[in-house]
Amino acid sequence: MNKKEMAEKLAKKCDLSGAKAAEIIKTIFDTDPGHGIIAIELDAGRKLQIPGFGTFFTKHRASRKGRNPATGEEITIAAKTYPGFKPGKGLKDRVAK
Repeated sequence: MNKKEMAEKLAKKCDLSGAKAAEIIKTIFDTDPGHGIIAIELDAGRKLQIPGFGTFFTKHRASRKGRNPATGEEITIAAKTYPGFKPGKGLKDRVAK
């Protein structure tokens, strides 16, 4: 399913126009700076919990030593913050049938 199909299903299920459903999805999931509820929360270092569905959070990976596979030269891999998601019990139970 893509974003357009998701908007169509949301529109049918909630008796909304297709444009309004697409706007709601964009408001929640947009990744442009300063937009998207989930991305804004993660940018601020906060987690977003949706009971039964799951939790969105950020993780921090410290810098570390690595090797360039082509030359064997030792390099430093920069520290990184990245998003994570842990599914909630309701979602896990439903998918695991």
